[in-house]
Amino acid sequence: MIEQNQAEVLWNRCLGFIKDNINNAKAFETWFEPTVGLKYENKALTIGIPSPFFYEFLEEHYVGLLRAAIYKEIGEGTELMYSILTDKTNHITVDLRGGDRSPALPKQKPIHDGNKTPNILQEPRPQDLDPHLNPNYNFENFIKGNSNEFSRAVAETVAQNPARTFNPLFIYGPSGVGKTHLINAIGTRIKELYPEKRVLYVSAHLFQVQYTDSVRTNRFNDFIGFYQTIDVLIIDDIQEFAGVTKTQNTFFHIFNHLHQTGKQLILTSDRAPVMLQGMEERLLTRFKWGLVAELEKPDVELRKNILRNKIKHDGLKIPESVICYIAENVNESVRELEGIVNSLLAYSIHLKREIDLDLAQRIVRKAVRCAESKPLTVDNIIEKVCEHYKVDRSSIFTKTRKREVVQVRQVAMYLAKKHTETSSSKIGQLIGNKDHATVLHAYKIVKGQVDVDKAFKAEVEEIESSLHTK
Repeated sequence: MIEQNQAEVLWNRCLGFIKDNINNAKAFETWFEPTVGLKYENKALTIGIPSPFFYEFLEEHYVGLLRAAIYKEIGEGTELMYSILTDKTNHITVDLRGGDRSPALPKQKPIHDGNKTPNILQEPRPQDLDPHLNPNYNFENFIKGNSNEFSRAVAETVAQNPARTFNPLFIYGPSGVGKTHLINAIGTRIKELYPEKRVLYVSAHLFQVQYTDSVRTNRFNDFIGFYQTIDVLIIDDIQEFAGVTKTQNTFFHIFNHLHQTGKQLILTSDRAPVMLQGMEERLLTRFKWGLVAELEKPDVELRKNILRNKIKHDGLKIPESVICYIAENVNESVRELEGIVNSLLAYSIHLKREIDLDLAQRIVRKAVRCAESKPLTVDNIIEKVCEHYKVDRSSIFTKTRKREVVQVRQVAMYLAKKHTETSSSKIGQLIGNKDHATVLHAYKIVKGQVDVDKAFKAEVEEIESSLHTK
């Protein structure tokens, strides 16, 4: 029998093989990084996984890759077994080697709400609750591309198995990239698959207004009681809770109740949890319990497909040259793209002329900031930071842990995250070939030092000022 730490070594070798052969780095982070080698005996390797759903997903989507990794790194004839981790020290071993023996989830105990006071917030039956979902926002018309493929896949997984996979699901990204569309699609799909579930979409602003009103009218208990009956709670723009302590405290208790009773929480924000200011640490910790997924700005190809879909939906005829021009010059958000199409239609009708490239150029120049100079890039930032610290830029791509090089990497990551729209994953690749978690950690470290160290703050501001000089 090989000791457990040696089993970890064997599994880590398998993970190395998997990482080199998987197509999607984010998929590796999501499905393989949380696993751990536990035991190897009698030609059977047991690995720990967070939940039974992981087993189902791995066996459905990655069984071939798993088999290849096991055979190459350990040997032909090796069996793979799974063990459900319940916490950091204990695990439940379940024989998941084959076929139909996937484990059943424990049944949730019914929730009995003792507060039966009738009020406008409480609804006795699921079908009486208006989920406040927009039916026009669904998976069918959410156009898929490289920049949103991972977030969409995760969203569909949650919709298929609410509270069994990623809970909470925290989706973040800049305004206009489709966060609201995606979370409405999740809610709509859940209502289709599980009509008995109480699903509710609410903006963070409306939640805050409801909370304030419940306190003012002495109906706070009704407010809490209502939210504790929700099966799938979807809150949009959670960053609006920043600095509002009482609302945060109330949401903290609602979050805990729903999570502990096996209910799904879905949240959106315009930034990652680590970048949320004015939010209690205990809430930020809970936001990261499930999965944090970034929804990036659409790339050129996705923007073209979004435009084509919009044009087809509106029954318009727009030349491909016009579509390409708009996609290449309007890159802030999906809303801007749709706004440009609406403007083209309006001007075409008003001027009684066909939509052509000349008209599109006129509209785009008026509607968006078409940058005449090159936008700030991660490469520009690396150059300026290395120049300031008098460090050879090639050193940031080495594995050295020298303090001065680590600081250059962290400052570059901080400025790239702050001044560009590049995703955390891409920033990590460009600065030292690191992962997105390293980028978010660097941002937090530098931001914290800027807040408390005046000399360091002045240093960073000096670099920032150099970014905008020719």
